[in-house]
Amino acid sequence: MCGFVGFTGPRPDRREIIKKMADRIIHRGPDMEGYHLGDDADGVTLGFRRLSIIDLSDGSQPMYNEDGSVVIVFNGEIYNYMELRNRLIAAGHVFKTRCDTEVLVHGWEEYGEKLIPKLRGMFAFLIWDAKKKILVGARDYFGIKPFYYSPLSDGNYLFGSEIKSFLEHPDFRREVNPDALRPYLTFQYSATEETFFKGTFKLPAAHYFILKDGKMQITRYWDVDFGEKTTLSFDEAADAIDVAVRESVAAHRISDVPVGSFLSGGVDSSYITAALMPENTFSVGFGEKKFDETTEAKELSDILGIKNFRDELTAEECMEAFADIQYHMDEPQSNPSSVPLYFLAKLAKEHVTVVLSGEGADEIYGGYEWYDETSLMRKYKKIPAPFRRAAASVSARLPYFKGHDFIIKGSGRPEDYFIGQALVWDEKDAYSILREKYRSGPSPREITAPIYDRVRDLTELEKKQYLDLNLWLPGDILLKADKMSMAHSLELRVPYLDRQIMAGAQMLPASYKITPENTKYVLRAAANKTLPDAWANRTKKGFPVPIRYWLADDRYYTDVLKSLTSDTAAEYFDTEALARLLRDHKEGVANNGRKIWTVYTFLTWHKAFFGI
Repeated sequence: MCGFVGFTGPRPDRREIIKKMADRIIHRGPDMEGYHLGDDADGVTLGFRRLSIIDLSDGSQPMYNEDGSVVIVFNGEIYNYMELRNRLIAAGHVFKTRCDTEVLVHGWEEYGEKLIPKLRGMFAFLIWDAKKKILVGARDYFGIKPFYYSPLSDGNYLFGSEIKSFLEHPDFRREVNPDALRPYLTFQYSATEETFFKGTFKLPAAHYFILKDGKMQITRYWDVDFGEKTTLSFDEAADAIDVAVRESVAAHRISDVPVGSFLSGGVDSSYITAALMPENTFSVGFGEKKFDETTEAKELSDILGIKNFRDELTAEECMEAFADIQYHMDEPQSNPSSVPLYFLAKLAKEHVTVVLSGEGADEIYGGYEWYDETSLMRKYKKIPAPFRRAAASVSARLPYFKGHDFIIKGSGRPEDYFIGQALVWDEKDAYSILREKYRSGPSPREITAPIYDRVRDLTELEKKQYLDLNLWLPGDILLKADKMSMAHSLELRVPYLDRQIMAGAQMLPASYKITPENTKYVLRAAANKTLPDAWANRTKKGFPVPIRYWLADDRYYTDVLKSLTSDTAAEYFDTEALARLLRDHKEGVANNGRKIWTVYTFLTWHKAFFGI
């Protein structure tokens, strides 16, 4: 687990610039640094910060091939690297190390861009091929590892694992993207390829680019395919999942440093922990039962004979750390669970360098409440689809009435109502709270429509899963997992998000995933082979955070109100309306916690990066 930076274009001061860029992300790799300075002919400068995990005595980066014509900087882990290494040795390649980075170097020489879909793991990398005069960048299947790039006004580019490194380049323009704010208020995360920094972009998950002669071509190399369905019975499918999860955990535990696991009271992390059987698990909570699963985590650890480290968080330490959290996030992201995750990573780093976690199970196996249906909805859907869709079409054109949302959802067309797991400000309210200049961004529907267009023939559940796999998972879940763990120089691995796990999961019928009894039903059946019933079948709780109470607390109310009514806030928002929302929240008139927190998050991020 590491971080990289880079830029194109000849500069006499490139050594100083790349060093400053790399120092900005020293938290991603405090163990070692390295640089490729190139020359004025190729104009490619690369920097690297290393967190040593595998092959501690070697594996420094940038890494080169034998004649120095291919150089790479790489963030992540390749879990099938030994298999690929053996193939490459058989093909005549000579290795100097036993690390996965060198497999990418020789793999590029042997396969070119066809190497990328052969990889199993989490990765983001940059390769400069001096003979072909091309720069290649790639990001893993699910978007576990971040990858940013920024075209400059002179035709050159910046690249990096974190946007903050770009701030050290003299040609980078620090400017808020006016189109990012409108969708953010609804999604709670940056939902477009262009980030909150104008002119800076995310390389999408499962994509690579080739940059040649100043022109970038971006290509998708993999996609989820829900087409073919399994012939396995439910019990056979559960057995197959158990085998696949255990194999993935075994692959993800490869390390030359201690490995632990995050553990809540839910099935996802509990299953990973039981398969891994680490020496240590880590849990945090807020004391109150509805905001805390550490008791359940401790109980399971005791059953498994594993030591559990846990911490009870306070409002004071969370609010005090919030500015640092948003700095590490790079873009505003108002998922409240980022806060405890920051402290969970901090706790784990005191004992280990690598942790396994349960992200991705909900998206793959159908674990979210949004995927489920009430008993009333199941009855309603016995009405033929053409009639339900006609009713939804009429309702969509009418003013709001009781039952309006039910009828829309009853259409069976998630593209008409589902934008993913987060929905904070509805579209109309988000538009009205913004100043005119910042209303120009795309609507939520405009963002989701191209994704839904790729899966028009899927089932309702699979459409929702596909949307979340492409938006929510990389934009929210994996972003905070990477940024909050790397803030403490901790490598976080996610065994469910494995291409081989996905190959089996995408073949499961909806009836195996969602039942009247529970969500991700077949995963629970697989986990129940190892876990007690209470853990395998526990209702999903998520990572609840008591922000609604913090915002009404006199200790924080004044500071939040000051932020919401500041001159900076007035540039972007109707501050009088924001103040009313906060007062109503404090007085108990309405629970406006999520709306306020989302705006407050943006303003906290703005101060961290723009100083105001």
